[in-house]
Amino acid sequence: MTVLVAGLGISGAAAARVLLGRGDDVVLTDAAEPAVLAELVAAGARWLGPLTAPPEDVDLVVTSPGWRPDHPLLRAAADRGLEVIGEPELAWRLRVPGPDGGAPAPWYAVTGTNGKTTTVTMLESVLQAGGLRAVAAGNVGRPLVEVVTARDADGRAAYDAIAVELSSFQLHWSSSIAPAGACVLNVADDHVDWHGSFDAYRDAKAQLLRLAGVAVADAGNPVAASLVARHRHPVTVTLGEPEPGQLGVRAGALVDRAFSASPAGEVLVETDALQVRGPHNTVNALAAAALARVAGVDAAAIGAGLSRFRGGAHRNVLVGTVNGVDFVDDSKATNPHAAGASLAAYPRVVWIAGGLLKGADVDPLVAAVAPRLAGVVLLGRDREQLARSLARHAPSVPRTVVPSGDDGGVADVTDGDRVMREVVAAAVRLARPGDTVLLAPAAASMDVFTDYAHRGRAFADAVRALG
Repeated sequence: MTVLVAGLGISGAAAARVLLGRGDDVVLTDAAEPAVLAELVAAGARWLGPLTAPPEDVDLVVTSPGWRPDHPLLRAAADRGLEVIGEPELAWRLRVPGPDGGAPAPWYAVTGTNGKTTTVTMLESVLQAGGLRAVAAGNVGRPLVEVVTARDADGRAAYDAIAVELSSFQLHWSSSIAPAGACVLNVADDHVDWHGSFDAYRDAKAQLLRLAGVAVADAGNPVAASLVARHRHPVTVTLGEPEPGQLGVRAGALVDRAFSASPAGEVLVETDALQVRGPHNTVNALAAAALARVAGVDAAAIGAGLSRFRGGAHRNVLVGTVNGVDFVDDSKATNPHAAGASLAAYPRVVWIAGGLLKGADVDPLVAAVAPRLAGVVLLGRDREQLARSLARHAPSVPRTVVPSGDDGGVADVTDGDRVMREVVAAAVRLARPGDTVLLAPAAASMDVFTDYAHRGRAFADAVRALG
């Protein structure tokens, strides 16, 4: 079979390696790191440079999740009747059988506008606490195609269970993935620029549930809850007292009334034992627990796995306290829904916001959080949209705009680290003891910074420089 791999980032390069190892004829397009490209060509791949149509001998196209469906190459492939899939769909088709030729390792998959990575890494911790050889893969970092084809020293599948993070981009290019358990955490306005409409974005998320054994969602998110309500085995999670078929919170503890044999439910872990804070992280923990229950993990192991989980970088992390003011990095809050969840965790906030809003509407967010705001510092290309919303919904809140040289492309930006130092200095002037200076931008970072991690590091560096 001849496979065209379109896009040579981490997942594309991994797909090419696995396909070459199978003996497939692999054709490459798009730029790549020179060392990666040299490695793949040395292994037998053909690199053809930029393409606007697939070569005539191609049987299948594996595309990068960053490539939009209207890319000329992908449109040409569709016009020719070629199947176009993503790396996760390829991984699903190439799974290694389990012990003694049994079923491959089941997937426990998570999607949603926000909270995916936290929930998947929580789930990995819980599955491992339950004695399973488990790994987090997919959009969380490690390519699925590597994980599903990995073997241990005895030649068996290397993993018993896989905690899978999938983005809407990846799900758009998937058709046969059938996880044992699937969770749509939440669906809010995001990536409309890529999908073309909110309905198309929502439908991409819903794709994960189509063949899932059990479907999980946050009952507090109407869109996600409506998607699982149509499933044959729906489970929801709630921050309130759980009803039958739910996991929720009772008397300061996470309680399972969906999988427990007891009508009253079973206590999984005390909320005080969780090392990640905020209502949104409690929802993430409940969702991870629900998927772990699908995998057969008992309550004690769920409690152990959740209580030892410490969270990831740039996700509501306290980076310092200066003169009684806390500085919190939630650079991963790259859309209004995520920023709202972050802001809700603090009573009085100096909010650092702005970047690339990707077509999102910020009015509902600003109206909801206005009473918490002690001040706002704006940066990034779409800062004026935020400024107009603040003028409508929080006119009395002081705000500062920091020019960031972002009106051109990334190459025109002078110095993101310098910009962040100015942003933090402005936030200090607005804050008083007891406040939280919160970097929760509600926007993507690539107008000023390399990525959200660079933005978060620049924030932490600027805070440390305060002394």
